[in-house]
Amino acid sequence: MDGRTIVATGAGLGALAVAIGAFGAHGLRDIVTPDALQIYETGVRYHFYHALALVLVGVLAVAASSSGSGAGMPAGATAAAWSFIAGIAIFSGSLYVMTLTGMRWLGAITPIGGVAFIVGWVLLARAALSR
Repeated sequence: MDGRTIVATGAGLGALAVAIGAFGAHGLRDIVTPDALQIYETGVRYHFYHALALVLVGVLAVAASSSGSGAGMPAGATAAAWSFIAGIAIFSGSLYVMTLTGMRWLGAITPIGGVAFIVGWVLLARAALSR
């Protein structure tokens, strides 16, 4: 995945976070408990943070590729991007589904997404320091 694709993916996931957040704010308030709505909002918040992180990774990758140094994409940037994508899918996705279905057992897989987020940040730090 190149830098421009990472930026586009982050932007798309950001738009999705806004839509999912609006659905929660306007469509779920009268349907789910306040505790369930708070769980949903946590999913949206982390989804949006990591969509922005994807845009950052992509911008850094584009800047490195166009710097004229021939350096190309920083090592680990693509892996960081995939970790953020996996985190959004697993962490935020499990919270969305748990809120909408009441399947509380999904909370057991949510930490896997959290670990993916942490790995993504570590890989981003490593990529930033590799130059």
